[in-house]
Amino acid sequence: MRAQLARVDAVLVQAVIAAALSFAHLHDIAAAAGQDGWKAWAYPVSVDLLLVAAWRRLRTGDAKAAGWCWFVIALTASLGANVATAGLLDMNHVPAWLRILVAGWPAVAFLGGTLLAHSTPTATEHAVDQEDDAEPVPEPPIADPAPALPAVSVPAALVEHARKVATEHQTRTGAVIDTPTLRARLGVPAPMAEAIAAQL
Repeated sequence: MRAQLARVDAVLVQAVIAAALSFAHLHDIAAAAGQDGWKAWAYPVSVDLLLVAAWRRLRTGDAKAAGWCWFVIALTASLGANVATAGLLDMNHVPAWLRILVAGWPAVAFLGGTLLAHSTPTATEHAVDQEDDAEPVPEPPIADPAPALPAVSVPAALVEHARKVATEHQTRTGAVIDTPTLRARLGVPAPMAEAIAAQL
């Protein structure tokens, strides 16, 4: 456990030192290029924030091409400042092209940060969002089964009488007697008339 904490502490200290040195180099370049006061301090913050935004985009797994593009741009700005302050550049006579780059950096950083923060979601993200936003479709209610009709007991004599009535109706009209007519002729309830008609 102590060895692990020691490794974490060493990495953290190294990261803080590297960030502080890079921050100072970016400030010095901005100041030498004519950006005085608070503006010189804002440049390192801008570069580091763009680096963080690009790295976060690379870690999410979405729009990696844009993430790599802006990561390389921010890394070039940071690395360029570090190299330039190593004695290779006369800080008292900064060339015009460097002044132009430093003056144009805020627009570049703003564009990169905006694109990284508000890029169009991928098809997978869009599908997931649609699934999350879609209202659940209610399941259709389960219909109660129709109640079984009680069995109707029909006396044999009544069935026989119904056959005579049905035969007489067919002889007179030429058509098979229907259940409502049979019910009216016999004077029985509808369930019994249906039971009788089923036996004819």
